[in-house]
Amino acid sequence: MTQPVQPLRVVQLSDFHLFADPEGRLLGLNTQFSLEKVLERVREEQAAPDLVVATGDLSQDGSFESYQRLERTLADLPAPIYWLEGNHDKPAPMMHALKTHEQRISPCVAELGPWTLVLLDSTIPGEVPGDLFEEDLAFLDRALNEARGEHLLVCLHHHPVPMNSRWLDTQLVGSAERFFQVIDAHPRVRGILWGHVHQEYDAERNGVRLLAVPSTCVQFKPGSEDFAVDDANPGYRWLDLYPDGRIDTAVSRVEGIDFKVDFSVKGY
Repeated sequence: MTQPVQPLRVVQLSDFHLFADPEGRLLGLNTQFSLEKVLERVREEQAAPDLVVATGDLSQDGSFESYQRLERTLADLPAPIYWLEGNHDKPAPMMHALKTHEQRISPCVAELGPWTLVLLDSTIPGEVPGDLFEEDLAFLDRALNEARGEHLLVCLHHHPVPMNSRWLDTQLVGSAERFFQVIDAHPRVRGILWGHVHQEYDAERNGVRLLAVPSTCVQFKPGSEDFAVDDANPGYRWLDLYPDGRIDTAVSRVEGIDFKVDFSVKGY
């Protein structure tokens, strides 16, 4: 009898926005509390993930304490964690707190048998929008060329395609056209994964899957002209990466809890 093909399971968590104070709140929501509720769901649903990727905005205040506590909070997940810097993160305290993970902080590469993940740093120091500079695009091209996997997944913090939200689309990757020129030159790329947008997104471009994930805290309202908070609950994304290049994926959100969010706030 033919044995069923086992995919690789990846868990994506993003936009934690933790504070030095575990009681810290973003738009009225305690971000440590919401993260812990998301992780309860991850532990219930994901017995043995192969890899966890945290796609940026690990901290809201850039404090060493927030990164240190995030590492402790995620420590019992039974898989290697790869970390991306987001626009709210501060490199020095982040690197110091995650120094034992130094080889798994973007830009970096993760080899998973038939799959290779390439993780980029799309941040502009001191700015909210994203970009990929010459050295970033060179790293991407080199990593995709040298990848051992038959299938490639690219991860970054900022969105490389518009989300149809006027305020949010001022923050997408500035060099998106050149980014996709590199992607298009590498037919092994199967998917692109990002955070930042605090909402679910699933589309396709030239046969490449385009995926975004909810935040573990506050959600942004899809399709909004101006900054707006959504009433959807926090969540995470799981991905099954098959040896033939297929990607199965879905978002899972916390249920049975009403999170206290201040919908009147007009920015974060």
